[in-house]
Amino acid sequence: MDMSLTLTTDMALVLGLLGFTVLMLVLEWIRADLIALLVLVVIGVTGLMPVDQLFDGFAGNAVMSLIAVMIMGAGLDRTGVLGKAASFILRLAGGVETRVSHLINAMVGSMSAVMQSQALATLFVPVVSRVSARTGIPLKRLLLPMACCILAGTNTTMISNSPLILLNDLVASANRNLPPGAQSIEAFPLFAIAPVGIPLLLVGLGYFAFLTPRLWPSEEEKQKVTPGRTETYFAEMYGIDGEVMELTVTAESALVGMSVIEAERLHGAPLILALRTGNEARLAPPGDQMIWVGSIIGVLGKREDITEFANNQLCKVQARLRNFGDMFNPTRAGISEVVVSPNSRWIKQRVGDLRLRKRFGINVLAVTRGEQVFREDVREVTLRPGDSLVVHSLWRDLTLAAESRDFVVVTDYPQEEQRPSKIWHAVIFFGIAMGLGLFTDLKLAVAMLTGAVGMLLAGVLSMDEAYHAINWKTIFILACLIPLGGAMDSTGTAAWIAQEVLVYLGNLPPWVVQAFIAILALILSQVISNVGAAVMMVPMAINIALASGGNPAAYALIVAISTSNTYLLPSANPVLLVIAGPGGYKTRDFLRVGLPLTVLILVTTLVSINLVFGSS
Repeated sequence: MDMSLTLTTDMALVLGLLGFTVLMLVLEWIRADLIALLVLVVIGVTGLMPVDQLFDGFAGNAVMSLIAVMIMGAGLDRTGVLGKAASFILRLAGGVETRVSHLINAMVGSMSAVMQSQALATLFVPVVSRVSARTGIPLKRLLLPMACCILAGTNTTMISNSPLILLNDLVASANRNLPPGAQSIEAFPLFAIAPVGIPLLLVGLGYFAFLTPRLWPSEEEKQKVTPGRTETYFAEMYGIDGEVMELTVTAESALVGMSVIEAERLHGAPLILALRTGNEARLAPPGDQMIWVGSIIGVLGKREDITEFANNQLCKVQARLRNFGDMFNPTRAGISEVVVSPNSRWIKQRVGDLRLRKRFGINVLAVTRGEQVFREDVREVTLRPGDSLVVHSLWRDLTLAAESRDFVVVTDYPQEEQRPSKIWHAVIFFGIAMGLGLFTDLKLAVAMLTGAVGMLLAGVLSMDEAYHAINWKTIFILACLIPLGGAMDSTGTAAWIAQEVLVYLGNLPPWVVQAFIAILALILSQVISNVGAAVMMVPMAINIALASGGNPAAYALIVAISTSNTYLLPSANPVLLVIAGPGGYKTRDFLRVGLPLTVLILVTTLVSINLVFGSS
């Protein structure tokens, strides 16, 4: 490899684009998907990459594989596979806390080998919440170990996390720009990295098996965490308690002619959950719905507070639910807790602007963010990833709204398994996809799409449900950033960076160079997405390997695994963000648990990869 590369104009442009991308992803001034699209356009306009290769990412192996995995994951969820998993855990554990925790960690760690990590975490939060409610084990002791074991288990196959799904595409791009005489890098088959991933999962399981009791002492948990999602939990956590009563608006009442929003803003107003005017009754009435003479309002609050409000507003109080009894039946409606997902369209939106009552029949009662609880002026709260919302709704409406994937319901609530009769169809086609990926020469994307299409043809999912199951934002970012890695290769930028790195590290042992690459990838993934970190680091790692006589495949794999080794901050990983709110974790909890685990995983990664793939 020519080690006398000089910095060219094209290289400088790529480096500038690289710096701009990192800065924008860190500052979050612009949406991540818009940044990715801007990167794609700049590469095309400046000619940093051939135009006929510019849009290959949208039809690339990585993108199609991820789409297929998301569809199959939704199919397994629809048929009740995860519900059966919860029942199996409870049966096997017999209510013993340590056994419950070990079984959950082992189950999700194993399943993460064949399911996309964020989707698995999203699907299992309600499962673990149900286990917590039935056993009395604090949710905080279960969720973070579960999330970390999911991340550790994703390194077992090439389909579980975005950097590994992307890796073969980045390797193919590097092969197109290899120096003369260099041997092509072979693509990784489905289970090629299992000898590396299995030790990582075992390290994660062992870590929590020995340290969980020390991480969260029982006394602390008894004070701060209430098992399950009960009325006591909502009263202690959010101050939402009391009973549901009916108020009848008289002709003399000041409420006549007011909208629901105006009534809610009155001093001492209870929570308005339902409104009946004439023959029309509605749960979670829209904010602009008017209150008239004879309207009946269903409210929640302490009896004395409701009585005082009724006296001030000249309303008649009815303690018995004569009009809303059916609506407030616990089997039909109730209070639940939902968490804003990392890729939700609700992020940076005010609660009031979402019009959740009008669109979904969902009434937001409170919002919590870390230790901060918003009870007043909830409509003015601007949502962030990981925020927990306490909502009141019909269970049917909540189920329908949850299909948008904008939030995750973490409360165990009555719901019917939608297609339990299709469970074997889902399992069989999932098994076929895995078999094709493992035992044939088919491309990974083709193997996964075979399983996804099979589920669709068998009626496990409809096409509309399949579209909803796909996280299009993740797909879009992935497809748009792939050309950035290609531009680093085709312009020689990756080779130039490798040359400069080896000026300082060239005389050091190979394991030191590998550790430097792994730590750099890990740090970069803490401030930008793991996809972005992989796109930027894999071409550089491959060129460092070529220049130093190392194994390019091993160096590329070190980057892909290290960018997923993000246990330190919830903001750096969607899986941790999903469980942060429901578990009530603080930043110090993630650092206390994640720092030792990160070091263990990092060391295990380097040792395993060198034993399996060799350093040269």
